[in-house]
Amino acid sequence: MDKEKILGMVDHTLLAQTATWDEIKEILDDAMKYQTASACIPASYVKRAAEYVEGKLPICTVIGFPNGYSTTSVKVFETKDAVKNGASEIDMVINIGDLKDKNYQALEDEIREIHEACNGKILKVIIETCLLTDDEIIKMCEIVTKAGAEYIKTSTGFSTAGATFHAVELMNAHVGENVKIKAAGGIASFDDADKFIELGASRLGTSRLVKLMK
Repeated sequence: MDKEKILGMVDHTLLAQTATWDEIKEILDDAMKYQTASACIPASYVKRAAEYVEGKLPICTVIGFPNGYSTTSVKVFETKDAVKNGASEIDMVINIGDLKDKNYQALEDEIREIHEACNGKILKVIIETCLLTDDEIIKMCEIVTKAGAEYIKTSTGFSTAGATFHAVELMNAHVGENVKIKAAGGIASFDDADKFIELGASRLGTSRLVKLMK
């Protein structure tokens, strides 16, 4: 796949704790220039970012990030606030402890509530594959499918590892037909990106590909 098509599948991302407005603006400018799928930025910058891009670029933000153990009520509030401020896409982190405890209904209910709070905006569910067994990844594919989210996403990029080819291939084999896959974390080259897409990812979370183009 050519580089322009790959960039059109990228959420150009800056989520560092030290991110400044000038750095966010650079992400937004580059995302618009290279026509990425969105810019994924901290929630505190969503309102300014949405005003800055004036509808020329979808703004994505993260909820319950990066650990996922906020209460559902807090995540729902975060989601509603982000949507009100202009977010077009929401990437939420699951409560991994609930998965380890096999509290499957709690996970499904939370995803449903957050999806409802998205008010028609895209929801991507981050399952942090590096902390899960294959069986847990498969179970989350089932739960995300049942809960109705648009995407299942591999990673925050803030844990022990990012996306792997194995995880994406496994997710693609078990997720429902209406759920897409986002690979994120550690995607360092266009060759890597092409392989993730070949294995089933239709969205990529990274900042490195735009940097390579520059």
